Amino acid sequence: MKTFFVIAAVAIFLVIIFQSFTLMSANKTEEQKYTVILKDKDFEIRFYPSATLATINSDAKTYKELSGPGFRKLAGYIFGGNESNTSISMTSPVHMDINDSVSSMSFVMPSSYNEENLPKPNDPNVHIHKTADEYVAVIQFGGFASDKDMVFYTGKLRDILTEKGITSYGNARFLGYNPPFQLIDRRNEIVISVNWEKQMNQQ
Repeated sequence: MKTFFVIAAVAIFLVIIFQSFTLMSANKTEEQKYTVILKDKDFEIRFYPSATLATINSDAKTYKELSGPGFRKLAGYIFGGNESNTSISMTSPVHMDINDSVSSMSFVMPSSYNEENLPKPNDPNVHIHKTADEYVAVIQFGGFASDKDMVFYTGKLRDILTEKGITSYGNARFLGYNPPFQLIDRRNEIVISVNWEKQMNQQ
């Protein structure tokens, strides 16, 4: 019995050390740049300037169906699966647009890269493209994300926007900030594009 408790204590200690290392590594990961335009107790309005993304499209209809295969394809690209065998640093967040037509997953490329200097993917299903500037409404939640969470927080965010009289467009998207092996302090977000400039001009 004593041996069991010693082994359990060592295992717990190792988990704590590993999670601490994971948190330190996450804090050093480059995060997609944005500016907070409005901060409310339940949501934010942010401005995201144009960014370069690597994206795969999929016929997946759920988080589980998209997350694993999509991540493997995109990770393959940044871990050397490209014409110059270049390793590209991982950034956060991972973008996911899950819907009933064409779903997608995207990695944001480090700010030192653009469409011109990124190596061409070996996988023809990985597409490099540049996003437009946009304003989005954002709601945040913790833990390990699920389809149920996404439906719940998307509905909550849409209700807030309706209540505030803020017009939105397009699909709700999921932003995930943490690797799957990070157990604590997880950050997830639902974002929806909004007509913020038009909204301000009408006031």
